[in-house]
Amino acid sequence: MILAALLLLGQLSSLNPPSEWTTLPRLQLGLAAAPPTQLTEFVRREVATTHCTLPAEARMLDLVVLIGQNGQVRRIVPHAIGCPAVEQFAAGIVLSAARDKMPAPSSDTWYVTTVALTQQ
Repeated sequence: MILAALLLLGQLSSLNPPSEWTTLPRLQLGLAAAPPTQLTEFVRREVATTHCTLPAEARMLDLVVLIGQNGQVRRIVPHAIGCPAVEQFAAGIVLSAARDKMPAPSSDTWYVTTVALTQQ
């Protein structure tokens, strides 16, 4: 029973993102250079309807992505920018971009990726 609890605790702790994102390997999905139209339109609507306010420096959003040993996305955590709807929409875009395209790492691995929220 204790062994099962320890194994479960180990699995849960691996789902927690690292506190330091700058040392993580980059996950290149092409979303920083060319944001999907549906994302930029969603951001524009959210800001126009005052559901959130994005400061000028919030044109890019960093997210950490946990890729499992099977090459599947296990978890995505966006950097908080004060606009949860935009953060979650961007996480969905990252999930779609990464689905079934990731090489399987030798162990569960956290990566960092960036998504442009607006077109330049």
